Amino acid sequence: MNTPAQKIRLYALIPCAGNGSRAGTHPDHMGPKQYRPILGKSMVAHTVEAFRGLGDLLSGLCVVISPDDDAFPKACPDFNRPLDMLLSAGGPTRAATVLNGLQAMMGQGGAQPTDWVLVHDAARCLVTPAQILALVDACMGDEVGGLLAQALPDTLKSGAFGRVTATIDRSGKFLAQTPQMFRIGALVKALQAAGDNVTDESSAMELAGLSPKLVAGSAQNFKVTYPEDFALAEAILAGRQALKN
Repeated sequence: MNTPAQKIRLYALIPCAGNGSRAGTHPDHMGPKQYRPILGKSMVAHTVEAFRGLGDLLSGLCVVISPDDDAFPKACPDFNRPLDMLLSAGGPTRAATVLNGLQAMMGQGGAQPTDWVLVHDAARCLVTPAQILALVDACMGDEVGGLLAQALPDTLKSGAFGRVTATIDRSGKFLAQTPQMFRIGALVKALQAAGDNVTDESSAMELAGLSPKLVAGSAQNFKVTYPEDFALAEAILAGRQALKN
């Protein structure tokens, strides 16, 4: 008797355990930058809302926080829907947080090694459902998976001690963004082999000898990192809201 083929599922995982030290301090907000409000919602709440836009396409929406984090429930109060998973598995580095989250997803949430996962920075709160879907459409049939990326638009310099040392050819160079989409089992193995030094999932897959697919991203899908980034993010979100009204 033949058994039906297992349906390949898609999960989202948002590492949310960083302290956001480069964002600086703010008089109205103390704590990790991903919980700082922008237009009345925390940064991570905007990020979660973008993934909610995928609807039934997602089999689970996971946020990974630090074990001692008690601020997330207030920052994202509606994160209690049937497919939501809040995982207190954050580690000392981004790579450790993602790896711990993936392992917890398989242990607690029933995700399988052959399922796909979209890993996305909590601080990239300007991503849109359309951008996420473009990555899913491009990668779902791919052997490796891939990432959103933007071709480098500016002249690229290297420097030392505050002085230019060389101009680097920018052709064929990209700014890596998220989400990054890979099969869970392959990504777990790659992260275990790579260790804590990699700063994104694609780097781990590359060290495993694989070539992730580059999918066109957007300049607006930037990682809110420095104090001046918050004003720009708020202006973009306000513009989007105005278009809806």
